[in-house]
Amino acid sequence: MIIKMTRYCVLFALGVLSAAVAGCGSPPGRGADWKARLRECLPLYGHRNWIVVADSAYPAQSRAGIETVISGAGQLAAVQEALTQIASARHVRPVVYTDQELEFVREEDAPGISAYRQELGRLLKGREVKVLPHEQIISRLDEAGETFRVLIIKTGMTLPYTSVFLQLDCGYWTPEAEQRLRASMAAPRKD
Repeated sequence: MIIKMTRYCVLFALGVLSAAVAGCGSPPGRGADWKARLRECLPLYGHRNWIVVADSAYPAQSRAGIETVISGAGQLAAVQEALTQIASARHVRPVVYTDQELEFVREEDAPGISAYRQELGRLLKGREVKVLPHEQIISRLDEAGETFRVLIIKTGMTLPYTSVFLQLDCGYWTPEAEQRLRASMAAPRKD
């Protein structure tokens, strides 16, 4: 009897622990309110986590660390909301990536792409935007998803290469400070 009860207690504790660890890793499509889901995940996220605002053809990825939620908002509205929520979190800042292909998509192949590029440019004005081929960004995302959480906010956008990738970085520690730290650590000590 005692062994049976202990086994049940252990199984219950493991169930509770796995639910807590799952945190921001619920199955794709779960969470009707994507803004609330982003708000829930953001305090848990830190440098090396990603938030992606994706177009409608973006695939559901199967890696356990990648969660997809559906947004009823437009692409640019979702990007704006993600940037606004990140800006209100003092512990992280976004490193923005866009697809290099976006610059080359022709209006006759994707009507509306020129207007989208202009609006996205306005929205991201004043930010450093890293532009890489789509497959390179996806590789970085896949690699990050092996160890770190990724939240994909899928919109109804029907223009190609319009996803905006936000890699989170530390909000209170700059890359320059990190370089100085590493240089200090590599220098011989003067004791």
